[in-house]
Amino acid sequence: MTGEARDGARRRSARGMFAGLAVVLAVAGCSSGDGGSVTPGSGQGPDPVVVDFPIAYVKRPVPDAGTAAADARQLLDFRPGADLYVRDRASPTAVERNVTAEITQGAGDVRDVEPSYDGTRLVFAMREPLIEGAPEAEQPTWNIWEYDVATRVLRRVIQSDIVAEEGHDVAPHYLPDGRIVFSSTRQRQSRAVLLDEGKPQFAALDEDRREPAFVLHVMNPDGTGIRQISFNQSHDLDPAVLDDGRIVFSRWENAGPNNEINLYTVRPDGSGLELLYGAQSHATGTDGTAVHFLAPRSAGDGVVLALAQPFRPADGGGALLEIDVGNYVENTQPTLANAGVLSGPAQQPATVNVVSTLEGPSPGGRYNSAFPLRDGTHRLLVTWAQCRLLEGDRIVPCTADRLAAGTAVPAPPLYGVWMYDPRERTQLPVVAPTEGTVYDEVVALQPQSLPAVLLDAVPGVDFDEDLANEGVGILDIRSVYDIDGDDTAPGGIAALADPRLTTAAGRPARFLRIEKAVGLPDDDVRDFDNSAFGVTAAFGMREILGYAAVEPDGSVRVKVPAGVPFAVTVLDADGRRISQRHDSWLQVRAGEELRCNGCHDRGSGLSHGRSNLFRSVNPGAATTGLPFPNTDPALFADFGETMAQTHARISCQTDCAALSLQPDVEYEDVWTDPAAAGRAPDAPFAFRYADLDTAAPTTAPCLSSWQSLCRIRIHYEQHIHPLWSKPRITRAADGLTVLTDDTCTSCHSDRDAQGMPRVPAGQLELTDAASADQPLQKHAYRELLAGDNEQELVDGTLRDRMVQVGTDPVTGEPQFAPLPVPASLAAGNARASVRFFSLFAPGGSHAGRLTPAELRLVSEWVDIGAQYFNDPFTAPLD
Repeated sequence: MTGEARDGARRRSARGMFAGLAVVLAVAGCSSGDGGSVTPGSGQGPDPVVVDFPIAYVKRPVPDAGTAAADARQLLDFRPGADLYVRDRASPTAVERNVTAEITQGAGDVRDVEPSYDGTRLVFAMREPLIEGAPEAEQPTWNIWEYDVATRVLRRVIQSDIVAEEGHDVAPHYLPDGRIVFSSTRQRQSRAVLLDEGKPQFAALDEDRREPAFVLHVMNPDGTGIRQISFNQSHDLDPAVLDDGRIVFSRWENAGPNNEINLYTVRPDGSGLELLYGAQSHATGTDGTAVHFLAPRSAGDGVVLALAQPFRPADGGGALLEIDVGNYVENTQPTLANAGVLSGPAQQPATVNVVSTLEGPSPGGRYNSAFPLRDGTHRLLVTWAQCRLLEGDRIVPCTADRLAAGTAVPAPPLYGVWMYDPRERTQLPVVAPTEGTVYDEVVALQPQSLPAVLLDAVPGVDFDEDLANEGVGILDIRSVYDIDGDDTAPGGIAALADPRLTTAAGRPARFLRIEKAVGLPDDDVRDFDNSAFGVTAAFGMREILGYAAVEPDGSVRVKVPAGVPFAVTVLDADGRRISQRHDSWLQVRAGEELRCNGCHDRGSGLSHGRSNLFRSVNPGAATTGLPFPNTDPALFADFGETMAQTHARISCQTDCAALSLQPDVEYEDVWTDPAAAGRAPDAPFAFRYADLDTAAPTTAPCLSSWQSLCRIRIHYEQHIHPLWSKPRITRAADGLTVLTDDTCTSCHSDRDAQGMPRVPAGQLELTDAASADQPLQKHAYRELLAGDNEQELVDGTLRDRMVQVGTDPVTGEPQFAPLPVPASLAAGNARASVRFFSLFAPGGSHAGRLTPAELRLVSEWVDIGAQYFNDPFTAPLD
């Protein structure tokens, strides 16, 4: 076929495909407006308004029938046969050239294509062909590559083979200062923390334990200076840059009950991490089904273009949305400045054709990538697949009749490159689709205005250099009683803060616990048995970073370690959780101050994790130079300060002790002025690890001098189980006669002092035997947390007590079943573990039998998840 014949065939194919689109738009009920849409037989030529700049895209084979749909949560997915192509113009007649074939040899994979701001270079992720028969550890990794359009030079950004293979690198994007942000399994800073914690360095798995977590890193243009800037426990992906210089990205939130991909922002130096959009807006897909927000790009004027799709999208695509993130945090939740003025929706379809996010045919087809031109026309380069059906061996367009018949079978997707013009409501072909081929990742090498350049903060200039050198930041909470902008304190914050009106016993929130996620290795590093998680793996493994006092007005100001994922928990006077679980990981950069107004009600339907959503209900000090009402004059406040801010400022005139996390739960009333309050200060108390007779869950140096690398690691066998056999004997004055024996196992065992069988007290056995249900766990652990069947002694033998539960409908014979005994402890919730802790409360049958320090230890262990082990390197091997 001659070149002219090929061009003519390409034009006829493109014209036919666009006619198909016009039919789809008609089926979707979309008006053609003033006639700008192309209709069948209109004679419209295939070329769009010529755009005289190069474009680039990825071309790959259509997946084989039966191949599982790509999952947005699995970034190591490798689908060979992809290559990067460039055309000198956005026109169907422009010649394409394959710029990666020399490397891939047709058996590699390419993804995440991004242009430079001057339009001269492309950066993208590529994985070279796999080595047949080689183990995964010896296979090529995903690497970041750059292509210079003018010189046609292709180079790997990280030149060193050793450094390049340290992890998988994907999703690169140029920063306006010339550096590159990307997502990687390198986990550079997280590995360094592991080493400081005495663990081997490894790439921690995501919270589903399927693959290493990809988190954001920044590097210089030559691949040097790699630094981790995000510390999620699952993936942070698809970074781009907003006009104000912040990085916008998609974050897979997968802690606790969460399993969703939301939009987040962070500064290039890793500070200022916060939710941007979407935590409460997932039920916005077709028919209210769940979608997630991927591949965000700035479209200008506070609008982000994003792809909305399920985790596993039908035909590999979804719907394009324009999201007004400048005025909204959720589809119907505006920012504080727009509260009562705007009501949504924040999301608008970016195209006129109706796209379904459900399985099955989509009348308006589906999109798998988009690039806003930002040239004043609002046009988009898109990769789009028309709705097609199979009728026997024939592929036919979707029509209303065919879709209404209910027997429609989708044909394989046919993605091409198109120019979408929202003003004319037209979508014109740029690269005609080809059977068996998928086009994706389209971008324009178009000169763009640079976003704002956000320089990295400088210690001693932008923040406290001493904090940076200490490896910590500051967490500042104005009041834990501020729930989504409402004052929930009993009687109000002002009443709780006044010691004349409220004693410490009247304040529900007394302490804050800072918890850290424990990174989990893959089986090659440590193949530990799943029994290590205990009765549930829902909480993962957790360490405790320390405790801080909650001041009378609910405020907290405390140092927290930098570069680690952490969560906060509000506690009562017994050190037990009273707040909802915090299932979004926070982080601070060294020297950074993370400020928040208060806490969040998960059931409210509102989002909280963004700084411009609610007014603080804690006004702070009314004047400067005076104490808070009826408090010690030595703690004089500055206008607007919270009590925690005042306490920290005064403390830092000497040693800043009020800012330090502590290993112990300790209370001292520093606020009450007896003369003004008309009463004595509240009594101090402390629950200290040093008061334990059994092993403490942290080191002796950390007990005496807490610092950012200290950790509290509680393991059942090492720290909890010894409490049951610890001797608790009261003797007479002669020192020999036993008056009482309150050792737990003296009653909670299946043998009496003479070794004879008996029913354990309270149907609870706390002995050392291995569990029959899980031999790697103690029977006592399973009895406490998994429950058991009630037992009785029959003819000297213990057996399950059977009770009649019904009658056999055929024989009339009675039917029996064992009588279950509920668990004494509820993993993750000490306050709900009433069957256990009520026994030790004043007036309870076991009051005084466990010490306050022991009850604190059990409480915190239960609250963080009652794991059997909280260190994979302590857990037994599988």
